[in-house]
Amino acid sequence: MNFKGVGTVFCVIAAILAGVRYIAAALFASGSATISSEVFAVALASVGTTPLIAAIAALAIGVCFLALGFAKDGKKA
Repeated sequence: MNFKGVGTVFCVIAAILAGVRYIAAALFASGSATISSEVFAVALASVGTTPLIAAIAALAIGVCFLALGFAKDGKKA
């Protein structure tokens, strides 16, 4: 797999991790009798920052691989 393919995969992983954070918070908040922004904020805090940090790291890696892939293509021309 080339650099652009690996970069794309890492960007997709970052998007999935970002979405998983909110889906998990929605699942935690679904047990509440009332849904409000305060309840969702507490549920989002209970998920933690690990998915967010992992998403940022995957996005950074993906962008680096994409940049390397496009730089290698530019040098060939």
